[in-house]
Amino acid sequence: MTENTQQQNPAPTTELPTQYAPAEVEGKLYERWVERGYFTADAGSDKDPYTIVIPPPNVTGALHLGHAFQVTLMDALTRRKRMQGYETLWLPGMDHAGIATQNKVEQQLAEEGKSRHDLGREAFTERVWQWKGEYGGRILGQLKRLGAGLDWTRERFTMDEGLSKAVQTIFKNLYDDELIYRAERIINWCPRCLTAISDIEVEYQDDPGELVSLKYGEGDDTLVVATTRAETMLGDTAIAVHPDDERYQHLIGRLIKLPLTNRSIPVVADTHVDPEFGTGCVKVTPAHDPNDFAIGQRHGLESITVMDERGVITVPGPFQGLDRYEARSAIVGALKEQGRIVAEKRPYMHSVGHCSRCKTTVEPRLSMQWWVKVGPLAQAAGDAVRDGRVKIHPEDMSKRYFDWVDNMHDWCISRQLWWGHRIPIWYGPEGQVVCVGPDDEVPSGEGWHQDPDVLDTWFSSGLWPFSTLGWPEKTPDLEKFYSTDVLLTGHDIIFFWVARMMMFGLYAMDGEVPFKTVALTGLVRDEFGKKMSKSNPNAVDPIDWMDAYGSDAVRFTLAKGANPGADVPIGEDWVQASRNFANKIWNATRFALMNGATVEGELPPVEQLSAVDRWILSRLNKTVAEVDAYYEDYQFAKLSESLYHFAWDEVFDWYVELSKTTFFAGGEQAKVSGRVLGEVLDVMLRVLHPVVPFVTDTLWTTLTGGESLVVADWPKAVSVPGAAAPGGFRDDAAEREIELVQEVVTEVRRFRSDQGLQPGQKVPAELTLTGTALAPHEAAIRQLLRLQPAGEGFHATASLPVAGATVALDLSGTIDVEAERKRLTKDLGAAEKEKADANKKLGNEAFLAKAPDNVVDKIRTRLTKAEADIERITNQIAALPKG
Repeated sequence: MTENTQQQNPAPTTELPTQYAPAEVEGKLYERWVERGYFTADAGSDKDPYTIVIPPPNVTGALHLGHAFQVTLMDALTRRKRMQGYETLWLPGMDHAGIATQNKVEQQLAEEGKSRHDLGREAFTERVWQWKGEYGGRILGQLKRLGAGLDWTRERFTMDEGLSKAVQTIFKNLYDDELIYRAERIINWCPRCLTAISDIEVEYQDDPGELVSLKYGEGDDTLVVATTRAETMLGDTAIAVHPDDERYQHLIGRLIKLPLTNRSIPVVADTHVDPEFGTGCVKVTPAHDPNDFAIGQRHGLESITVMDERGVITVPGPFQGLDRYEARSAIVGALKEQGRIVAEKRPYMHSVGHCSRCKTTVEPRLSMQWWVKVGPLAQAAGDAVRDGRVKIHPEDMSKRYFDWVDNMHDWCISRQLWWGHRIPIWYGPEGQVVCVGPDDEVPSGEGWHQDPDVLDTWFSSGLWPFSTLGWPEKTPDLEKFYSTDVLLTGHDIIFFWVARMMMFGLYAMDGEVPFKTVALTGLVRDEFGKKMSKSNPNAVDPIDWMDAYGSDAVRFTLAKGANPGADVPIGEDWVQASRNFANKIWNATRFALMNGATVEGELPPVEQLSAVDRWILSRLNKTVAEVDAYYEDYQFAKLSESLYHFAWDEVFDWYVELSKTTFFAGGEQAKVSGRVLGEVLDVMLRVLHPVVPFVTDTLWTTLTGGESLVVADWPKAVSVPGAAAPGGFRDDAAEREIELVQEVVTEVRRFRSDQGLQPGQKVPAELTLTGTALAPHEAAIRQLLRLQPAGEGFHATASLPVAGATVALDLSGTIDVEAERKRLTKDLGAAEKEKADANKKLGNEAFLAKAPDNVVDKIRTRLTKAEADIERITNQIAALPKG
């Protein structure tokens, strides 16, 4: 018997209801797991640690399928490691989500006819904390519903006292090391949220706009530029051309008149300009475009800001006070009047950035902000992957990681918000700038004030792997559980969150990586492969599916789709199928318990085991080894398929069915098979548990009398007394023998189905099994195929040669001979065509010379199968009654 199973009789089968009702099991069972402290890690343990920190969901968030997907996979990893004897810490928490949370509270205030400015900063921040206490964090409760085995005693929040200290500490350290600085640069600006936003908070979509070609200058000094943002021309300070473009050599260095203004601007030569694109001329607006800003820096151009933080034009003149879109229309109209519109294209579809929170079009804007100098930090983050200290899985995602960290721009970390970690910089009356660490005194006196901005949310979440463990203090948790073992997250945030954690972890922890493996997942999509969105009718609330089908069904569906790095399609039909799988496990285990399945005592010696017993034990060990290998490679889809196939097909559909005659007969052999079935169920429920924890724990405790699968041992290879099998029992001969039985049963079932026979309809049959390994299984074969003995008057109307045996059936009155002859003739024609096609390709020397070996091998396999099909079908046609 596998370890950690108590030596006692299983509970009476009457304790298992006839049907599995997830709603009656899951909530109570989860509470019991938490109350017993199964998920609480012990920093003082001498066990090897295994650590995962959850990507912290936003405090504003609710569980969506993307969360459920990643949480299911993390839970499977940690449950297995816990069962393997590791001191497992899966740490939960939430992100304060600066912009999203502030927007939520500002919306509430707007409904009251107020703004945050009516409250003032301190009162507004207090209001946000109140909102967080009332509404925030519901997603964590939903994670419990999903069965997430998180250590709730260690729950963290990016704005709690300990994490705030970590933020202030690392800011101070980076500032002192001259890796944080303040400068005026182009940033993404949201005119609605009134703050800079990060690249990940910008969503790009194709919007209809207008492409306008404008004529600058007069006569020989005329240049034509194209723009989708005509309003920014008020801030143009140059026209750029490529230095090698012969068309404009005579204009380089000349001043030309800027329309609608009293200014003249120079023509500059810059290699950024593509002479093959458009007219080869580019208007340069350094204050409103990142590329233009770079050109302006290279040529010492003035940067003129033409609109305020709300997108309203500020340039004195007829357009002052207009919204950017109103100004665009007015400026194009004015240019038309002057005859300066050379061409217009509308609608012109182009990619436009929008604020992910409020959907407002983002405005590139020159602004004084705080920045992290990422060069040395990004270098270290890249080196950690290059030298193997951190592995990215799947490996082909490494290129995307390197593309990002090797070309990373300095990171704008300041946000013009009130909710968040306030930048710990103080300004004095004489221009002093003081960075204040957590243990430093705040400057006091007249004229001193703190920087009003807060830090980008990604700054604090970048500290997550070590700040949650107590850093900057040297805590027992930090000593035991850092660095973490795996970061499992979506490939869409590899650039933002993953790279930042790498940079900060290596910097703060003296070169020790924040995680040893980055396991990247895809995104959850609907069953047609389309992105799920709240604005589309395909969005699904996973709670609804859990209500309808149970949490195990949702988890198993998500795990079955989880191929590394690949997107995951999911539909309700698939969840229903997973619900059916949970029901199958329940019903089959209940049947097994009613028919003598037990874990009492040791397994019987090998000489007492039937071929069917030896087959299933051999398959059990191979399946566990296969699942272990898939776990180590983060192949969740493959391990789920392997478990599904083993449980449903091999255990329930074959072993239980093949053993029914033994169970019904009773006696010693029934006891032997009952013990084998108990062992198989014990191990099978253990390996299924990390993915489908609720139904397996309920069944396993009933079967074994054990405490809980959460704290049970992960199974090792099963050994059978009297069988010399290092590494666990294997019996290839028994596997081949049962494969023959399966072949016979499958082929005859197909034949019966083709004839329209009902599954339970009994048919007289004569089985010729002499000289084959099938003879001992005649009773089971007859039972599975509903075959009666060939009695008096038996007349074989069909004879099926299969697996070295012959099954003769008397289908008098049940078979349409002509219909069967037509069907078989059609099948024979298809097989002959397949043979001819394969022979043609294999006989083509030119094809063989060019085709890869694996392609040629597939064709040879097809030829072999076609020849076998021809022989089989020909024999079946010959066996049909004549006339």
